[in-house]
Amino acid sequence: MSIIEKALDKQGKNKPPEPPELPAVHEEKQAEAGAIIGRAVDGSVNTAQAAASDPVESGLSEPASSNTAGGGGSQRIVTINVRRLEAAGMLTPSTARSQIAEEYRIIKRPLLVNAFGGGAAALGNANLIMVTSAMPGEGKTFCSVNLAMSIAMELERTVLLVDADMAQLSVTKLLGIEAEYGLTDVLRDDNSVRLKDALIRTDVPKLTLLPAGSHYHQSTELLASDAMHRIADELSQRYSDRIVIFDAPPLLAASQASVLAHLMGQVVLVVEAEWTPQHIVGEALLNLGTENVVGVIINKTRQAVGKEYYGYGRYGG
Repeated sequence: MSIIEKALDKQGKNKPPEPPELPAVHEEKQAEAGAIIGRAVDGSVNTAQAAASDPVESGLSEPASSNTAGGGGSQRIVTINVRRLEAAGMLTPSTARSQIAEEYRIIKRPLLVNAFGGGAAALGNANLIMVTSAMPGEGKTFCSVNLAMSIAMELERTVLLVDADMAQLSVTKLLGIEAEYGLTDVLRDDNSVRLKDALIRTDVPKLTLLPAGSHYHQSTELLASDAMHRIADELSQRYSDRIVIFDAPPLLAASQASVLAHLMGQVVLVVEAEWTPQHIVGEALLNLGTENVVGVIINKTRQAVGKEYYGYGRYGG
């Protein structure tokens, strides 16, 4: 039995009843939460709690204010509405002493060890982390943004949060960002938009955003292109202190995530507690390459996390 199967077994998932059709929106705005993140290169053990439903799906799309200095993407600075995020139960610099802040300190630590520790070279692109889920509504964007906020609080790290959910624009909507350019525009053949023009600085120190960009009907092909491979390599290698988080579509709802996974060093799979059955999680994992280091966050759980929920393991290992 794999680490992931053991974790789900603790949630009572090994023999799930046939579920109803999984809704794209979970109606609870917020819930008591507990989580497990599973996996580290050295086989160490860790756990954490992660929070509630995905505020993107609760309509948090009010535009953030912005200040432009000299026009061009990397010069644009947006002010993130932290009060709105805090009202949704999310992590912000103002809540650094909160329970959710401590939860994400535990979640991020093995990811940072993998990215910058002794095993990073063996992983390849270990500082590129994709956050996804099996199905919509499990809270993957909630986790992506919280993880990015937490890593931005590190003393010696910076973080780039990429909205790679090109159909839903999940990060962009959640943070209320109005973006002229994004990843799809950078990847287009005409080369009219440079990567630095699409980057958006925020008023959260050390947090930069790369929006999804303009709608494009062949977004999967863009992500599989040589241009995307070059950008992934550049993002991974250009800044030695940077973590790049890709908020990707659900694995079973769109093809983009499985394409992106092959460019990542690490993958975090968000699983909704007491909702997502194990066979659905298993199907999602089949869309990942066996080279991926996979961590699991059990999201929206109402029970405390004990030692029996701890565990790590390489998918396919």
